[in-house]
Amino acid sequence: IKSAKRMVERARPVVWDVLEEVIAEHPVLLNRAPTLHRLGIQAFEPQLVEGKAIQIHPLVCTAFNADFDGDQMAVHLPLSAEAQAEARVLMLSSNNILSPASGRPITSPTQDMVLGLYFLTSMRDKQLGEGRTFISIAEAVMAFDQGTLSLQAKIKLRLDKSGKNETRETTLGRALFNEVLPADFPFVDYDVTKKHLASIVDSLAEGYPKVVVAQTLDALKSLGFYWATRAGVTISIEDVVTPTRKREILEGYETKADKVQSQYENGLITDDERRQELIEIWTQATNEVAKEMEDNFPRTNPIWMMVFSGARGNMMQVRQIAGMRGLVANPKGEIIPRPIKSNFREGLSVLEYFISTHGARKGLADTALRTADSGYLTRRLCDVAQDVIIREEDCQTDRGLMLRIAVAGEKG
Repeated sequence: IKSAKRMVERARPVVWDVLEEVIAEHPVLLNRAPTLHRLGIQAFEPQLVEGKAIQIHPLVCTAFNADFDGDQMAVHLPLSAEAQAEARVLMLSSNNILSPASGRPITSPTQDMVLGLYFLTSMRDKQLGEGRTFISIAEAVMAFDQGTLSLQAKIKLRLDKSGKNETRETTLGRALFNEVLPADFPFVDYDVTKKHLASIVDSLAEGYPKVVVAQTLDALKSLGFYWATRAGVTISIEDVVTPTRKREILEGYETKADKVQSQYENGLITDDERRQELIEIWTQATNEVAKEMEDNFPRTNPIWMMVFSGARGNMMQVRQIAGMRGLVANPKGEIIPRPIKSNFREGLSVLEYFISTHGARKGLADTALRTADSGYLTRRLCDVAQDVIIREEDCQTDRGLMLRIAVAGEKG
């Protein structure tokens, strides 16, 4: 063993062939701390790669809560035949597609993959080659390669889906997306967002063998990354579009706020009523600016595409960048009745910046404290519930709380 170890360390050429043979079909366990649920440890069949970093499949990152900024993982080696069989049957990542917490898929495409697949499946008007008819996907791909057809143009395409020949009005992008799905899977003919992908993965896990599901997920991953690269989606400061009517909207609410203030000064309302009314007025103003901003975004805007597809970010963050920041709280948790009317693109005034810092500091403090609280709570829950075993789906009791859980095949 010692001489073998020395040979591996010296990286002798003979070592690689032997290693390849030794690790073939031998699963290893990968664990990322903190292990907060059972999918924090999963089994994999390793492949030899160059370099000193462990490379993992992008789709298991959600389960491990891992990212590629220097995370460390522990590798355990099951030695006995029994341990290896158990790792393969129970812990192999391809057998853990659904989350044990909710039954929803946890190995669903995320981020770049979602953006790439959304770009691929979106349909746009007045694109190059719109209205053309193609006899097969191969012919449409040829037209695309020659630069006479756009990926997102509405075309008529003859498809051979599960032995039936049919002509469909769709796009080349959608046809390419359906190519990676199983042959008998229903044709997906809409803009695919993160939610749609989750339900597609759900249907796959429900109705197809694990081997097919794993292959399809892998193909979706590759397709997503490829088209995210080809799409060239990028963001610049010019893509942050502030609504033109923002000033006008705020002036209307300024007048309302001044009216409430003068009522308070004349003794017609109490301080509490004034605060409440001001908060309502400015919340309404923030919502109206946010709605105007959302409607103002062109559908081809990269920021809008990222948010709408579910790849990254949400409208609340975009509102703070392009609309207005709105109301913030003070250190006691009370809402300050004067709103931040600027957004990050325009830049905050000194006062606006100062009242924003309360929330920023509180957020950091809470994060540190909350982690400890939730960790201790989880520990106590496990301690109390460790010997409770669920043996049947419904024991017919009506004691306890009513809960709605997602049942297979149900929407929502």
